[in-house]
Amino acid sequence: MRKSNILVTGGLGFIGSHTVVELINQGYNTVIIDNLSNTSLDVLDGIERITKQRPVCYIEDILNTDLLEKILREHKIDAVIHFAAFKSVGESVQIPLTYYRNNIGGLISLLTAMEKAEVRDIVFSSSCTVYGQPEKLPVMEDSPIQKAESPYGNTKKIGEDILFDHAKADQIRCVSLRYFNPAGAHPSSLIGELPLGVPNYLVPYITQTAAGWRKQLTVFGNNYNTADGTCIRDYLHVVDLALAHLKALDFLSKMTSNYDTFNLGTGRGSTVLEVINAFETVSKQSLNYTIGDRRPGDVEQVWADCKKANEILGWKAEASLEQMMLDAWNWQLTLAKPA
Repeated sequence: MRKSNILVTGGLGFIGSHTVVELINQGYNTVIIDNLSNTSLDVLDGIERITKQRPVCYIEDILNTDLLEKILREHKIDAVIHFAAFKSVGESVQIPLTYYRNNIGGLISLLTAMEKAEVRDIVFSSSCTVYGQPEKLPVMEDSPIQKAESPYGNTKKIGEDILFDHAKADQIRCVSLRYFNPAGAHPSSLIGELPLGVPNYLVPYITQTAAGWRKQLTVFGNNYNTADGTCIRDYLHVVDLALAHLKALDFLSKMTSNYDTFNLGTGRGSTVLEVINAFETVSKQSLNYTIGDRRPGDVEQVWADCKKANEILGWKAEASLEQMMLDAWNWQLTLAKPA
């Protein structure tokens, strides 16, 4: 039996590139589409160095529905893993229309192309932001979906609604994976997280500050109702997260309904200061940081109940917070400071 042909949208991004590596390692035929809005073509070289294969890659935008349909047909795509989206909570508060146009418009474009090309299976990159500020922790898949705290979070909620309705109409089979907070890098240090411009995420800002790229890290608020006053998130290693997508692909053919959701996290929450301390411990670097005001759109605390993914997908996050920080730092040390 041949291995499936998989289209990965946003396949040169942080999570997408690590997933492409795991797909190739497992024998899948992988095709990438990415518009390089938050990554670079150098990532393709890293994928090739790790896997000894260079996947087909289109530098195009998923809003181009006709091109998507052509790619799906020409490569006889069996399933899509959809990562391509803007993903900064803070930025989405400032430019909400850009986020709705790209994230919702891109999803509709993709689903339209899939329908025309008769491709039914999709794994969707969702987010724990759909839960807003949960009333009860840890968060389970059937926890109430709260009002989104940011336009980014709302695009993920709306995306799930669109996919649910489309699946209910028997047009697709879909698994939505609700990520918590991916961190780390590939242990080879050949690919990792390198956002264009100033990072909007904690871990790359930590490593760039330690490397002298950034003058100082600002911790947004220390007066939350947590042990040390800083926000709590559930951090998981990006390679663990990538492997979950392969489990989701396997599960698509076994689904008893056309739509399902899974939390992906470690089941443990860490405060911002705990993440900083873990980094300082493994890197032996003293981090220059200051405490600032709270940031609009930030949820106070959230972490996952991952029992459903553990039991049904047969997936479990393995790496520790310290391992994530070490891999992220080793990746940072390979990078040349931008001019």
